[in-house]
Amino acid sequence: MSSTTLEPDNPTFTCPVPFQRHSTILLAHGGGGILTRNLVRDLFAPSFTNNFLNELHDGAMIPLNGHTLAFSTDSFVVNPVIFPGGTIGDLAVNGTVNDLAMCGATPLYLSASFILEEGFPMEQLQHIVASMGAAAAAADVIIVTGDTKVVERGKGDGVYITTSGIGRIDGTAIRPDNAAVGDAIIVSGPIGLHGIAVLSVREGLEFGTTIESDTAPLHTLVQAMLQTSREVYVLRDPTRGGVATALNEIAQSSGIGILLREEALPVPHEVRAACEILGLDPLYVANEGKLLAFVPDREADRVLAAMHSHPHGKEATVIGRVTDEHPGMVLMKTRIGGTRVVDMLSGEQLPRIC
Repeated sequence: MSSTTLEPDNPTFTCPVPFQRHSTILLAHGGGGILTRNLVRDLFAPSFTNNFLNELHDGAMIPLNGHTLAFSTDSFVVNPVIFPGGTIGDLAVNGTVNDLAMCGATPLYLSASFILEEGFPMEQLQHIVASMGAAAAAADVIIVTGDTKVVERGKGDGVYITTSGIGRIDGTAIRPDNAAVGDAIIVSGPIGLHGIAVLSVREGLEFGTTIESDTAPLHTLVQAMLQTSREVYVLRDPTRGGVATALNEIAQSSGIGILLREEALPVPHEVRAACEILGLDPLYVANEGKLLAFVPDREADRVLAAMHSHPHGKEATVIGRVTDEHPGMVLMKTRIGGTRVVDMLSGEQLPRIC
């Protein structure tokens, strides 16, 4: 993979952080890993810099008239648009609801914008829109505004959806730089289901059983956790780039080290088998209905009990701890007693999974 340093065509262009850029955008720039991080940090952030954006959270936390609002936006380009366990429509609703929830917010309102390709089957669009409405009703949010554009045949890929959301934060804001030494790291359930579900349909693969996406709204799970303990300091949904990339982002934001236990990772048998066949690592496979939580070790049992009582957290488990060693890095204790570095996703493992 070659890269080159480019001189900008616009002489007025300034970038406070010089960086190496590819001459064109790659799929990996949208994969949620290292190239995505570099694109955001070195290209977008310097031009858009402000205190809200610079936190690089799942959403912005904005003070307004004595209250705090959470605001988030996301685009969905999953292929195929209908997959086991969901559609691009409910994925869009749940994805934005979850971004707001990771800020500790109660989601309230969404917008929805559609880019449709000429020739896209109306029946499929009806199915997607119906699933989107049902997901919004299930999450108790209202889609209050939107937009629709149509592009020529061959200039799109069926349908793309962009959703934005607003939520209300009633308690302490949750931020990615709040992780502290001694925190327990909890994952709310089995990992890797969404990415493998999408890949199996797209590539026509069969693994002896149907693997369904885990797409789900997580705000009520978060509310149950926060009602049990006000010491839930960090939340993140490990979507693009999977658990490994999400944990690396938190380790770098907080300046702490993370040590995982391989034997504690909840990887379903069918996901593990599919990953072995395909040469993938479950830690980098996308999830759409799981969260990571950092809580002080003394609070872990109470938070776990609250999660186990909720449908979306009944298989929650502790997968690691925060340490003062190797700050900014994620390591994992393997089953055989060794230790390996778990880095951010370095390329595009599963294109078009959200």
